[in-house]
Amino acid sequence: MASEFPLFKTKVDSDKKFNLSDPSERWEYFHFKAGLEIEKIKTYLEENSFIAYMLGKKNSGKGTYSKLFIEIFGKDKVAQLSIGDLVRSVHQAVASDGHEKQSLIEFLKKNYRGYLPIDKTIDALLGRDLKTLLPTEFILALLKREISKVGKKALFLDGFPRNLDQVSYSLFFRELIGYRDDPDFFILIDLPEKVIEERMKYRRVCPLCQTSKNLKLNLSSKIGYDEKTKEFYLICDNSFCREVKMVAKEGQKLGVEGIKERLATDANLINKANS
Repeated sequence: MASEFPLFKTKVDSDKKFNLSDPSERWEYFHFKAGLEIEKIKTYLEENSFIAYMLGKKNSGKGTYSKLFIEIFGKDKVAQLSIGDLVRSVHQAVASDGHEKQSLIEFLKKNYRGYLPIDKTIDALLGRDLKTLLPTEFILALLKREISKVGKKALFLDGFPRNLDQVSYSLFFRELIGYRDDPDFFILIDLPEKVIEERMKYRRVCPLCQTSKNLKLNLSSKIGYDEKTKEFYLICDNSFCREVKMVAKEGQKLGVEGIKERLATDANLINKANS
Protein backbone atom coordinates (compact mmCIF):
# COMPACT_ATOMS: atom_id res chain seq x y z
CA MET A 1 0.00 0.00 0.00
CA ALA A 2 2.90 2.35 0.71
CA SER A 3 3.92 2.40 -2.94
CA GLU A 4 0.33 3.08 -4.03
CA PHE A 5 -0.20 5.88 -1.53
CA PRO A 6 3.07 7.67 -0.74
CA LEU A 7 3.19 10.44 1.86
CA PHE A 8 2.32 13.81 0.37
CA LYS A 9 2.15 17.43 1.43
CA THR A 10 -1.21 19.23 1.50
CA LYS A 11 -0.02 22.81 1.86
CA VAL A 12 -1.65 24.89 -0.88
CA ASP A 13 -1.11 28.62 -1.40
CA SER A 14 -4.52 30.26 -1.62
CA ASP A 15 -6.54 33.11 -0.11
CA LYS A 16 -9.71 31.02 -0.24
CA LYS A 17 -11.59 30.64 3.08
CA PHE A 18 -13.69 27.65 4.15
CA ASN A 19 -16.32 27.25 6.87
CA LEU A 20 -15.45 23.78 8.17
CA SER A 21 -18.65 23.63 10.26
CA ASP A 22 -20.58 23.41 6.98
CA PRO A 23 -20.50 19.84 5.49
CA SER A 24 -20.61 21.14 1.89
CA GLU A 25 -17.67 23.49 2.50
CA ARG A 26 -15.75 20.69 4.24
CA TRP A 27 -16.20 18.60 1.09
CA GLU A 28 -14.88 21.49 -1.02
CA TYR A 29 -11.96 22.02 1.38
CA PHE A 30 -10.84 18.38 1.34
CA HIS A 31 -11.00 18.19 -2.45
CA PHE A 32 -9.16 21.49 -2.76
CA LYS A 33 -6.36 20.23 -0.51
CA ALA A 34 -6.13 16.59 -1.61
CA GLY A 35 -8.40 16.02 -4.58
CA LEU A 36 -6.04 13.76 -6.55
CA GLU A 37 -5.31 11.57 -3.52
CA ILE A 38 -9.02 11.31 -2.71
CA GLU A 39 -9.77 10.06 -6.21
CA LYS A 40 -6.94 7.51 -5.95
CA ILE A 41 -8.30 6.14 -2.67
CA LYS A 42 -11.84 6.05 -4.09
CA THR A 43 -10.56 3.87 -6.92
CA TYR A 44 -8.79 1.60 -4.43
CA LEU A 45 -11.93 1.20 -2.30
CA GLU A 46 -14.00 0.07 -5.30
CA GLU A 47 -12.45 -3.40 -5.06
CA ASN A 48 -10.36 -3.33 -1.87
CA SER A 49 -10.48 -2.48 1.83
CA PHE A 50 -8.19 -2.19 4.85
CA ILE A 51 -8.07 -2.32 8.65
CA ALA A 52 -6.70 0.77 10.39
CA TYR A 53 -5.92 0.78 14.12
CA MET A 54 -6.34 4.29 15.53
CA LEU A 55 -3.84 4.81 18.35
CA GLY A 56 -3.76 8.03 20.33
CA LYS A 57 -4.31 9.54 23.74
CA LYS A 58 -7.87 9.91 24.94
CA ASN A 59 -9.57 12.87 23.22
CA SER A 60 -6.83 13.09 20.58
CA GLY A 61 -9.44 13.07 17.79
CA LYS A 62 -9.42 9.39 16.69
CA GLY A 63 -13.17 9.22 16.26
CA THR A 64 -13.39 12.62 14.61
CA TYR A 65 -10.72 11.80 12.02
CA SER A 66 -12.39 8.46 11.25
CA LYS A 67 -15.79 10.08 10.77
CA LEU A 68 -14.30 12.74 8.47
CA PHE A 69 -12.77 9.99 6.34
CA ILE A 70 -16.16 8.27 6.16
CA GLU A 71 -17.77 11.60 5.26
CA ILE A 72 -15.47 11.83 2.22
CA PHE A 73 -15.65 8.23 1.01
CA GLY A 74 -19.10 7.12 2.15
CA LYS A 75 -20.63 4.71 4.66
CA ASP A 76 -21.01 2.09 1.95
CA LYS A 77 -17.21 1.79 1.71
CA VAL A 78 -15.90 2.60 5.19
CA ALA A 79 -16.98 1.92 8.78
CA GLN A 80 -15.67 3.10 12.13
CA LEU A 81 -15.90 0.93 15.24
CA SER A 82 -15.23 2.59 18.58
CA ILE A 83 -14.56 0.12 21.39
CA GLY A 84 -15.77 2.69 23.92
CA ASP A 85 -19.05 3.27 22.07
CA LEU A 86 -19.46 -0.47 21.50
CA VAL A 87 -18.96 -1.30 25.18
CA ARG A 88 -21.36 1.47 26.22
CA SER A 89 -24.08 0.24 23.85
CA VAL A 90 -23.64 -3.36 25.03
CA HIS A 91 -23.65 -2.18 28.66
CA GLN A 92 -26.94 -0.38 28.07
CA ALA A 93 -28.46 -3.43 26.37
CA VAL A 94 -27.33 -5.82 29.11
CA ALA A 95 -28.50 -3.48 31.87
CA SER A 96 -31.99 -3.42 30.34
CA ASP A 97 -32.11 -7.22 30.84
CA GLY A 98 -34.16 -7.81 27.70
CA HIS A 99 -33.85 -9.76 24.46
CA GLU A 100 -30.53 -8.11 23.58
CA LYS A 101 -28.93 -9.47 26.75
CA GLN A 102 -29.98 -13.03 25.97
CA SER A 103 -28.81 -12.64 22.37
CA LEU A 104 -25.40 -11.44 23.59
CA ILE A 105 -25.06 -14.34 26.04
CA GLU A 106 -25.87 -16.86 23.30
CA PHE A 107 -23.26 -15.27 21.04
CA LEU A 108 -20.63 -15.32 23.80
CA LYS A 109 -21.27 -19.00 24.49
CA LYS A 110 -20.25 -19.73 20.89
CA ASN A 111 -17.46 -17.19 20.42
CA TYR A 112 -15.99 -16.07 23.76
CA ARG A 113 -12.80 -17.92 24.80
CA GLY A 114 -11.69 -15.86 27.79
CA TYR A 115 -10.40 -16.99 31.17
CA LEU A 116 -13.33 -15.39 33.06
CA PRO A 117 -16.72 -17.18 33.03
CA ILE A 118 -19.36 -15.40 30.96
CA ASP A 119 -21.43 -14.42 33.99
CA LYS A 120 -18.42 -12.80 35.69
CA THR A 121 -17.52 -11.03 32.45
CA ILE A 122 -21.04 -9.60 32.29
CA ASP A 123 -20.66 -8.48 35.92
CA ALA A 124 -17.37 -6.78 35.03
CA LEU A 125 -19.13 -5.00 32.16
CA LEU A 126 -21.93 -3.74 34.41
CA GLY A 127 -19.48 -2.57 37.10
CA ARG A 128 -16.88 -1.02 34.81
CA ASP A 129 -15.33 2.42 35.36
CA LEU A 130 -12.86 4.61 33.44
CA LYS A 131 -9.87 2.70 34.84
CA THR A 132 -11.15 -0.87 34.42
CA LEU A 133 -10.36 -2.77 31.24
CA LEU A 134 -12.54 -5.68 30.20
CA PRO A 135 -10.82 -8.97 29.22
CA THR A 136 -9.29 -8.78 25.75
CA GLU A 137 -11.09 -11.96 24.68
CA PHE A 138 -14.41 -10.31 25.54
CA ILE A 139 -13.55 -7.22 23.46
CA LEU A 140 -12.55 -9.46 20.54
CA ALA A 141 -15.87 -11.31 20.76
CA LEU A 142 -17.79 -8.01 20.74
CA LEU A 143 -15.77 -6.83 17.75
CA LYS A 144 -16.43 -10.06 15.87
CA ARG A 145 -20.16 -9.64 16.51
CA GLU A 146 -20.15 -6.03 15.34
CA ILE A 147 -18.00 -6.64 12.26
CA SER A 148 -20.41 -9.37 11.14
CA LYS A 149 -23.07 -6.63 11.00
CA VAL A 150 -20.86 -4.17 9.11
CA GLY A 151 -20.08 -6.37 6.11
CA LYS A 152 -17.27 -5.93 3.61
CA LYS A 153 -15.95 -2.45 4.27
CA ALA A 154 -12.68 -0.75 5.16
CA LEU A 155 -12.48 -0.47 8.96
CA PHE A 156 -11.19 2.10 11.42
CA LEU A 157 -10.83 0.57 14.88
CA ASP A 158 -10.82 3.19 17.64
CA GLY A 159 -9.77 1.91 21.06
CA PHE A 160 -8.10 -1.37 20.07
CA PRO A 161 -5.41 -2.12 21.02
CA ARG A 162 -6.00 -0.46 24.40
CA ASN A 163 -3.01 -1.85 26.32
CA LEU A 164 0.45 -3.26 25.56
CA ASP A 165 -0.70 -6.88 25.63
CA GLN A 166 -3.33 -6.16 22.99
CA VAL A 167 -0.74 -4.89 20.49
CA SER A 168 0.27 -8.48 19.76
CA TYR A 169 -3.40 -9.41 19.27
CA SER A 170 -3.76 -6.68 16.67
CA LEU A 171 -0.85 -8.06 14.65
CA PHE A 172 -2.91 -11.10 13.72
CA PHE A 173 -6.36 -9.64 14.30
CA ARG A 174 -7.62 -10.61 10.83
CA GLU A 175 -6.94 -14.27 11.52
CA LEU A 176 -8.75 -14.05 14.86
CA ILE A 177 -11.97 -12.82 13.28
CA GLY A 178 -11.68 -14.67 9.94
CA TYR A 179 -11.50 -11.40 8.05
CA ARG A 180 -10.29 -10.80 4.49
CA ASP A 181 -6.60 -10.62 3.69
CA ASP A 182 -6.54 -6.80 3.69
CA PRO A 183 -3.63 -4.49 4.41
CA ASP A 184 -3.64 -3.31 8.02
CA PHE A 185 -1.75 -0.49 9.67
CA PHE A 186 -1.51 1.74 12.74
CA ILE A 187 -2.42 5.42 12.70
CA LEU A 188 -0.59 7.16 15.54
CA ILE A 189 -1.83 10.48 16.97
CA ASP A 190 -0.07 12.40 19.73
CA LEU A 191 -0.69 15.86 21.17
CA PRO A 192 -0.04 17.92 24.33
CA GLU A 193 -2.15 17.32 27.45
CA LYS A 194 -3.18 21.00 27.47
CA VAL A 195 -4.99 20.44 24.18
CA ILE A 196 -6.62 17.29 25.57
CA GLU A 197 -7.79 19.30 28.61
CA GLU A 198 -9.50 21.88 26.38
CA ARG A 199 -11.11 19.21 24.25
CA MET A 200 -12.43 17.37 27.29
CA LYS A 201 -13.96 20.46 28.88
CA TYR A 202 -15.93 21.50 25.83
CA ARG A 203 -16.55 18.20 24.02
CA ARG A 204 -20.14 17.31 23.14
CA VAL A 205 -21.38 14.04 21.62
CA CYS A 206 -24.57 13.10 19.80
CA PRO A 207 -26.35 10.42 21.89
CA LEU A 208 -27.68 8.78 18.72
CA CYS A 209 -24.85 8.68 16.14
CA GLN A 210 -21.93 9.37 18.56
CA THR A 211 -20.60 12.21 16.37
CA SER A 212 -18.28 14.42 18.41
CA LYS A 213 -18.10 18.23 18.34
CA ASN A 214 -16.59 20.93 20.56
CA LEU A 215 -18.09 24.16 21.94
CA LYS A 216 -14.86 26.08 21.28
CA LEU A 217 -12.86 24.14 18.69
CA ASN A 218 -15.31 22.37 16.39
CA LEU A 219 -18.86 23.74 16.35
CA SER A 220 -21.80 22.05 14.69
CA SER A 221 -23.71 24.06 12.10
CA LYS A 222 -26.74 24.36 14.41
CA ILE A 223 -26.79 25.80 17.92
CA GLY A 224 -29.61 25.95 20.49
CA TYR A 225 -30.18 27.88 23.71
CA ASP A 226 -31.55 26.49 26.99
CA GLU A 227 -33.69 29.09 28.76
CA LYS A 228 -33.47 27.26 32.10
CA THR A 229 -29.68 26.94 32.29
CA LYS A 230 -29.01 30.08 30.23
CA GLU A 231 -26.49 28.13 28.17
CA PHE A 232 -25.93 27.49 24.49
CA TYR A 233 -25.74 23.90 23.27
CA LEU A 234 -24.81 22.12 20.03
CA ILE A 235 -27.31 20.32 17.80
CA CYS A 236 -26.23 17.29 15.76
CA ASP A 237 -25.67 18.03 12.04
CA ASN A 238 -26.82 14.61 10.84
CA SER A 239 -30.32 14.81 9.38
CA PHE A 240 -31.37 11.34 10.60
CA CYS A 241 -30.72 12.42 14.21
CA ARG A 242 -33.52 15.01 13.87
CA GLU A 243 -31.74 17.87 15.61
CA VAL A 244 -31.01 16.04 18.85
CA LYS A 245 -29.12 17.95 21.55
CA MET A 246 -25.45 16.98 21.90
CA VAL A 247 -24.33 16.15 25.45
CA ALA A 248 -21.19 15.88 27.55
CA LYS A 249 -19.52 12.46 27.61
CA GLU A 250 -19.09 10.41 30.78
CA GLY A 251 -16.12 11.31 32.95
CA GLN A 252 -15.00 14.36 30.98
CA LYS A 253 -15.75 16.81 33.82
CA LEU A 254 -12.82 15.30 35.72
CA GLY A 255 -10.40 16.64 33.09
CA VAL A 256 -6.97 15.10 32.51
CA GLU A 257 -6.47 14.49 36.24
CA GLY A 258 -9.11 11.79 36.07
CA ILE A 259 -7.35 9.95 33.23
CA LYS A 260 -3.63 10.41 34.04
CA GLU A 261 -3.07 6.66 34.20
CA ARG A 262 -4.92 6.18 30.93
CA LEU A 263 -2.85 8.87 29.20
CA ALA A 264 0.38 7.20 30.34
CA THR A 265 -0.82 3.86 28.96
CA ASP A 266 -1.76 5.50 25.66
CA ALA A 267 1.70 7.08 25.39
CA ASN A 268 3.33 3.67 25.95
CA LEU A 269 1.09 2.18 23.30
CA ILE A 270 2.16 4.76 20.74
CA ASN A 271 5.83 4.09 21.51
CA LYS A 272 5.28 0.32 21.28
CA ALA A 273 3.50 0.60 17.92
CA ASN A 274 6.28 2.86 16.63
CA SER A 275 8.80 0.13 17.38
